[in-house]
Amino acid sequence: MKYKNLFFDLDDTIWAFSQNARDTFEEVYQKYSYERYFDSFDHFYAIYQKRNTELWVEYGEGKITKDELNRQRFFYPLMSVGVEDEALAEQFSKDFFSIIPIKRGLMPYAKEVLEYLAPKYNLYILSNGFRELQSRKMRSAGVDGYFKKVILSEDLGVLKPYPEIFNFALSATQSELRESLMIGDSWEADITGAYGVGMHQVFYNVTERTTFPFLPTYHIHSLKELMNLL
Repeated sequence: MKYKNLFFDLDDTIWAFSQNARDTFEEVYQKYSYERYFDSFDHFYAIYQKRNTELWVEYGEGKITKDELNRQRFFYPLMSVGVEDEALAEQFSKDFFSIIPIKRGLMPYAKEVLEYLAPKYNLYILSNGFRELQSRKMRSAGVDGYFKKVILSEDLGVLKPYPEIFNFALSATQSELRESLMIGDSWEADITGAYGVGMHQVFYNVTERTTFPFLPTYHIHSLKELMNLL
C-alpha cells in the first residue's frame, strides 16, 4: 500500500460547508428581518461572501485577528447599506455560530467513503477552521469517529497553505511524508500547500476549476472516486 496516512480538509471536502452556511445565514437573515435592509437574501449574501473572502486572506496574512475577522464580516453587509448597528451584527453572529455547528449536511458519498477508508488508513483532519466549531460540526454530522486526530491551524497559529502547518501535522501524527496524502477542495490552501512540502495531493474539484499552475497527483470530481484510487 503506497499511502498510510490520509489528511482530509473538512469544509466542503467532508462537511458541506457552503450549503450548511447558506442555510444558516438564510435562517438568521429571516429571524432578524434583514429584508428591511437588503433587496433579497442573495443581495445580502453576495455582499457578505465578497468581504468574507477578503477578510480570510487578511487573517491568513496575520493582518487581522480572529475576533476582528468575525466582527467585520458580520458588520460589513449592514454597513454597506448604511446601517450602523453593531449590536445587531453581533447578535446575528452569535446566532450564526450557535446554529451552524449542528448542521449535518455532508458532501456526497462522504460517509460511504470514510467507512471504506477507515479500516485501511490512518485518517486525519487538517483544517483552517476554528476549534470551537470543527469538532461540533463533525460530531453533529456523525463523522468524528472516523478520524484519529484533528489538526487545526489554530493549534499552531499558521494557516494552510503555509508549510509549517503541514510539517506540524506530519509531526503531530508521526506520519512519514512519502506515506501521506492530502485531500481537499481548496486549490490554494490544500493542494498548493501540500505540493509545497512535497506531499502528494488529491484535488477534489467541487467548483469545476479548469486552469491549473501544476498538475495535482490526483484529480477527482466525486469523493466516491477515492474508492478506486485508494
